[in-house]
Amino acid sequence: MRHRDVLVVGGAGFVGRHVVAALAARGLRVTVPARRRERARALLTLPTVEVVQADVGQPGVLERLAAGRDAVVNLAGVLHSRRGRADERGPNDYGPDFARVHVELAQAAVNACHAAGVKRLLHMSALGADAQAPSEYLRSKAIGERAALAAEDIAVTVFQPSVIFGPEDAFLNLFAQLARFVPVLAVPSPDALFQPVYVRDVAEAFVAALDDRETRGKRYGLCGPRRYTLRELIEAVCAMTGRRRLVLGLGPRLSGLQARVLELSPVKLLTRDNLRSMQVPSVCEAPFPFGIQPAALEAVAPAWLGPAGPRARYTGLRSHAGR
Repeated sequence: MRHRDVLVVGGAGFVGRHVVAALAARGLRVTVPARRRERARALLTLPTVEVVQADVGQPGVLERLAAGRDAVVNLAGVLHSRRGRADERGPNDYGPDFARVHVELAQAAVNACHAAGVKRLLHMSALGADAQAPSEYLRSKAIGERAALAAEDIAVTVFQPSVIFGPEDAFLNLFAQLARFVPVLAVPSPDALFQPVYVRDVAEAFVAALDDRETRGKRYGLCGPRRYTLRELIEAVCAMTGRRRLVLGLGPRLSGLQARVLELSPVKLLTRDNLRSMQVPSVCEAPFPFGIQPAALEAVAPAWLGPAGPRARYTGLRSHAGR
């Protein structure tokens, strides 16, 4: 590979850990900034990975970390944002956390590449990102994506995944946890469409694109092989966990009420902005890029969602280890 030294912003997160591991498996040197180094402890044993304690939101930090690198990968993202006061919102009306992570940090990554002379940038966006999208999440993702692609002197590639699943995800595992304790699962927007993609396939796409000149200035949707409604996904999780549950779809008014109530909880299970994001189908029209055959959810998810017998635990450990 031509790009041997890579800075991965957001490398300590769910997707980031898999991307970093995939890069390290090919012998690349990878630097991962983290505000709390212990949050990235899973990466500390990888021989070519350096985890540095740093706040990339502070002025000058990204420029310093990007110096001497061959490429920057920006995976930073948040699912929820405080609403904030009107004077805290950007011109596209999104909350301060979305503005800080999806917009300002995306621009900071571009600025750092310019300052450090880095000519390669891979950027994580989301399916449905659009400046006119119904949710703050998708609007802010669109602005960050646009900032990355506007850097004409940098080879930028943008990825737009559907919902990403894997052993440590906050999506399928959330439904599995709810199914443990709740006999009836009330599903908001039950007909919302998703095309879930396995986290290891997402990581492989980033690695495949890194040295591919043909990807410059392009966007790639990343989706698994099958589309599901949200109701079908939850029913699939219940089947994999061996729990028979009643899955009850809510109409628009009850979905909105549920989201409004859940917004008040300390742990944000669902917000009204999430609900607005689900109005946009999270599906791909094109096949998975780079000749990668994406894994089917039913083929891999039972390894960690299935009943925890000895064999299932062993398979789950292998999946966690990337084998």
